[in-house]
Amino acid sequence: MAIAELKYLHGFGNEFESEAEPGILPIGQFNPQKVAKGLYTEQFSTTPFTSPRTKNRRTWFYRIRPSCQHSTFQPLSSKLLRSGPISDVPPTPNQLRWSPLEVPEEPKDFIDGLTTLAANGQVGLQGIAVHLYLANQSMQGRYFYNADGELLIVPQSGKLRIHTECGILQVVPREICVIPRGMKFRVELLDEKARGYICENYGSPLELPERGPVGANGFANDRDFQTPVAAFEDREGACRLLCKFQGSLFQSGLDHSPLDVVAWIGNSVPYKYDLQRFNVINTVSFDHPDPSIFTVLTSPTDTPGTANVDFVIFPPRWMVAEHTFRPPWYHRNLMSEFMGLIEGVYDAKEKGFLPGGASLHNSFSAHGPEAEVFEKASSMELKPQRYENTLAFMFESRLVLQPTQFALETEALQTDYS
Repeated sequence: MAIAELKYLHGFGNEFESEAEPGILPIGQFNPQKVAKGLYTEQFSTTPFTSPRTKNRRTWFYRIRPSCQHSTFQPLSSKLLRSGPISDVPPTPNQLRWSPLEVPEEPKDFIDGLTTLAANGQVGLQGIAVHLYLANQSMQGRYFYNADGELLIVPQSGKLRIHTECGILQVVPREICVIPRGMKFRVELLDEKARGYICENYGSPLELPERGPVGANGFANDRDFQTPVAAFEDREGACRLLCKFQGSLFQSGLDHSPLDVVAWIGNSVPYKYDLQRFNVINTVSFDHPDPSIFTVLTSPTDTPGTANVDFVIFPPRWMVAEHTFRPPWYHRNLMSEFMGLIEGVYDAKEKGFLPGGASLHNSFSAHGPEAEVFEKASSMELKPQRYENTLAFMFESRLVLQPTQFALETEALQTDYS
């Protein structure tokens, strides 16, 4: 598997290109009368044509067969997959926490194992959905695209090899990947089981946050994001193409693999990022900065500083603040917070918040450290302290996250959390 480094992924001033075979990409134009080797030209646009140059995302594919070559889509059971708005159950202001869900024994691939815990907003407008994936087999002859939003995939256990129209990404715990809205892919498991989290983003595509007074360096740096090199499947035989469209699943038949892009050029591409490369910025004097200093990616809205969703991590780091309560303080937020734990222990919740588990603290629902953590942090000697063996994350949204009926009825919901 070949993976190429992608520089300035979020600068948009540059375009990126890759060829699985040399001499495919046309020179000086995107849509020539004839493409080399009898390939077909296709433009893949994930923003409107007239979006500003710095926000415009599109990629030109040069593929073996046109994408429209498939049978009629038919409805498919969505199982435990849901989309915003959630109306099965009334909203709740209560703090919620779930123990890890186990991967089922019955065969489930990446799509069959999707389980929605919460969603907000509305497909086609703004908002997000939060899913778990619980898989024990690779996608066999099945391919998928999501017309409703881009997918931020956060593995918690098990290695994934994701085959996309742009090529192949191998993604492991402590890494993330983003699949653009509408891009076709299939997921191969490299371990017996795989579990992780997904943020389905209905809003504007994720991008790097501004650094402000921090300046030119720090947080997640452009040069650390990677995209695959072109790799195509020229394979005939019966396949199924699944799609998520306006909150429902559909499938159609194919007589070939849809991952037959031989070359591409553009900036709407899948990418991955190693969370261990995040350059933490923190206080070296006193007080506790807002958790926004840990933002990796953001989906902005038309209200400055107010995100459709922020992806925030809490990685290993030094804590050196003096005269300061070091864990997260008790707080109530306008923004709603969904948290997950990839590994280790989260410093504010030393019991009950387990790797693979999750918590939800909605808008203005008060939350903070456990009582024992509060007592310990209030009296500890404030020497420089290294936080090791920890990696938690947060999907933070301006809209209230509505839990699904499954999320409120599953035995994994911790009834004694409050």
